Amino acid sequence: MAEIHLDPEVLSGLQDVMESEYPKLLDTFLDDSQKRVEALRKAGDDAKALGRIAHSFKGSSGNLGAVRLAKLCQRLEAESVGPASNLGALVDQIDHEFALVKPLYESERQRFSI
Repeated sequence: MAEIHLDPEVLSGLQDVMESEYPKLLDTFLDDSQKRVEALRKAGDDAKALGRIAHSFKGSSGNLGAVRLAKLCQRLEAESVGPASNLGALVDQIDHEFALVKPLYESERQRFSI
C-alpha cells in the first residue's frame, strides 16, 4: 500500500475553517517548513536540537495533512532521545519528503490565487 503524502480531507477541512485565510495558511506553512528543514540541517549531530525542531515540525505537518512528513518527524523526535543512531539519515528523509509535498501545497495554493 502506498504511503499517503497529503491528506485531502485535512486540507478540505482547513479550507472550510480558514476560508479566505486558507492561502495565507499554506504560504505560512511552506515558508515555515523550509526554515525547519534548514534548521534540521544546521543542527547537525545535536540530538537535543533535532528533537525540538522535529517536535514542532511534526505538529505543523500533522495539522496541515502532511501525513508521512509528520510520521518522519515523530520518528526523529523519538530517536533523538535514545542511544546514538543515524539521525542524519532521518533528516535526509524529512528533507526528501518535504521536497515531495512542497509542490503539492504550491499547487493547492495556486487553486486559490486571485
